[in-house]
Order: sequence, then structure tokens, then C-alpha cells
Amino acid sequence: MQLYVLPAGLIQTNAYLLVAPERKEAVLIDAPGEVWEEVKPLLDRHDARLVALWITHGHWDHTQGGAEVVAATGATVYAHRADQVLIETPEVMEVFLGRGISLSPIKVDVWVEQGTRWSALGMEVEVRHVPGHCPGNVLFHFPAARAAFVGDALFAGSVGRTDLPGGSSETLLAAIRSQIYTLPDATTVYPGHGPATTVGTEKAGNPYVRG
Repeated sequence: MQLYVLPAGLIQTNAYLLVAPERKEAVLIDAPGEVWEEVKPLLDRHDARLVALWITHGHWDHTQGGAEVVAATGATVYAHRADQVLIETPEVMEVFLGRGISLSPIKVDVWVEQGTRWSALGMEVEVRHVPGHCPGNVLFHFPAARAAFVGDALFAGSVGRTDLPGGSSETLLAAIRSQIYTLPDATTVYPGHGPATTVGTEKAGNPYVRG
């Protein structure tokens, strides 16, 4: 599996393109605005088909480019039902945005929840629910690759903001401890913004939530 980190959109939200060249398949995790412009050339390079879009949570900067991606590829969309309103009726977020930012709804095909497992790109994937930043924030964990894509729950040296509707600091810190810090220390954490880190690094030194 090959991983491409694709910061995109107005606030450079990380999208992650996972490609299995031998299978000619790919998965996109989150879809910030205009990310399709970066995804399409990579799919063409590998002669790969985008089979799925996995949404870590419903905030606009992670979903703004999703409708374009789905229209171009027919990818199956996965998300947590707690964020259904944000994803399927994104106009509810327009009050937080400036003029000129357009949001299009995305139809979710598969609702995931705590403990959902399946095989993707030839590897097992596990979902863990990590609310607090956003009610439906989930992480996608590849045990064999020692990788977890965590949305905006945890960052290198920081945590997600909790002052938006549906946010809760107490809920977030508890979820990080129970759902992220229980992963193996060597697991690489790929956040929605900024650089990657590891579970062990954050448990030892994150000033907001120690292990």
C-alpha cells in the first residue's frame, strides 16, 4: 500500500490517498476542497480506481471536495451516522463560513460505528469512534500497517478544538485515552491537520492528554 498526504482546501486539511498498485484500487480518507485536482493524477499514474471515500467527520473542511470526488469516481462513501446532518445537509455549517464557500451534500452509502471491521486494499480495517471534537469523528485503523487516520481528534502535541456545536472537551479527552491511546505505541497517527506522530509520542508528551 502506498500513502500520499494531500493537504488541500482553504485551511490545508490533510486528505490521505491510499493506493494498492497490485490491485489497481485506492481509497481516499477525507476530501477537502479541490482535492480531486491532486487525486486524479495519482490515480492515473497507478492506473487505479478509487473505490471508496472514508470521512473521518463531517466538518466542512473535510468534506467540501467530497461531492466532486464521488461524481467523478462513483466511490462508496463511509461515515459515522452521528455526523449525517453535517454530511448530507452541509448548509447547516454555512453560518460558520465566509461568503463564496459552497458546500454540496454527499450521500453516505455505509454507516460505520465503533468496532466496524472490513477488508480494504487487501488489509483489515478497524473503526473506532472518537467523539468530542465532532460527534461522529472516527478513526480508521490498519493494524497490519500500524497506522491510524484519526481526523481532528488528536494532533502532534495537541488535540481537536471542542468549542464548535457538538464538541466536548471531557468527551474528547476520554475518547483519546480509550480509543487512541489503547492502540500500540508504535502506531503512526495521521491527523486531519499537520504532521504525523505516534501513539507512544503523544502518550508521553502531549500536554493536553497524557497517557
